[in-house]
Amino acid sequence: MSWSGDVAIVGAHESPRRKAPGVHPFQIQAECVRAALDDAGLSLSDVDGFCSSASSPGEGAGWMDVCEVAEYLGLEPTFVDGTDTGGAAPIAQAGHAATAIAAKQADVVVVSYAGCSYSSGGVFDSLPSTWGPWAYEAPYGFTTVASYALAAQRHMHEFGTTSEDFAEISVAARYHASMNPKAQYQEPITVEDVVTSRWIAEPLHLLDCCVVSDGGGAYVVTSADRAKDLRKPPVRMLGYGERVGHAGIGSMPDYTRTAAEDSGKMAFAMTGLTPADIECAQLYDSFTITVMLVLEDLGFCPKGEGKNFVRDHLRLGGPLPINTDGGGLSACHPGMRGMFLMLEAVRQVRGEELSEAIPSDVWPDSNGRPSTVVREGGVDTCLVHGVGGQLSTHATLIVGKD
Repeated sequence: MSWSGDVAIVGAHESPRRKAPGVHPFQIQAECVRAALDDAGLSLSDVDGFCSSASSPGEGAGWMDVCEVAEYLGLEPTFVDGTDTGGAAPIAQAGHAATAIAAKQADVVVVSYAGCSYSSGGVFDSLPSTWGPWAYEAPYGFTTVASYALAAQRHMHEFGTTSEDFAEISVAARYHASMNPKAQYQEPITVEDVVTSRWIAEPLHLLDCCVVSDGGGAYVVTSADRAKDLRKPPVRMLGYGERVGHAGIGSMPDYTRTAAEDSGKMAFAMTGLTPADIECAQLYDSFTITVMLVLEDLGFCPKGEGKNFVRDHLRLGGPLPINTDGGGLSACHPGMRGMFLMLEAVRQVRGEELSEAIPSDVWPDSNGRPSTVVREGGVDTCLVHGVGGQLSTHATLIVGKD
């Protein structure tokens, strides 16, 4: 079923919370759902579809969360989705919601997520479960960050990528975070800062790794026809693809290639666009290697050329600004960062600013540049890509102007 251009995102909201001790993720979801509906000019009574997934790493099952949050909000949806593919889930659910709307299984679908990894003491270098494929890895201390470090080491071995190349991704993220008042870390950093920060799992340094925070968000999806009568300009959903590759990193066929190759091809084929048509991208950045691999696999540069591409492309003003809110490396990462990729894509297409002009004493060449909007009036196209597990699950969505 092709729904390209017939479905739109019409409301969005990001929680301002970054540290929320004593606040349950369901409360954050409820706040975000109501605010996203208000952004669209809709109410809870309009909602007949609901998507959500686990609120924090290791907490419960996706089906349980979607039931509990729906009940918490007083919703009785006819379409539900509790898909839990990690960081890819909030993007996968956009594709699932669009398909449900096109099939007339629902009219207005809300997708929400919240996590309190910071307040609950969650960390992303913890051991994975000791069942399934991880039974042969976890006992030897093979942590989440170690699995990504393995992929980074292989990329360096095969293509001559250096720590300095990976650092360019962190520097670009912090550059954008410096213009985002909601970002967890806003102080500018340099390549030297990244490569001299302590090792977490060689070759990944501290500043190659995502932050740990609390937070949440929600967005609203409906048909393009209904969107015409709502409060904000619709963000058209143009193309989508998803794919699951492997489970544990030990079963990854090639540490330098991910299932993004396929999910990206599906999304581009649905739109008729090419990577050259994309004006900005929101890419999952759990670690710098994640971005490097996805840039190559989505076709923005040839395999092995990411080390050159990241040097002059990723910042505002460059050919492909990415993670324009600061990304998981600087802005926030409560667990499933795919939600925040979606919210930033909506802001970019709408052309909504996050803050006042950046002061020149922060960036001397800023010339009073406004916040994280790529250009006045927004962008015509934005690609969103989520990653879950150990480079395991992938979802790609392309959105654009009405």
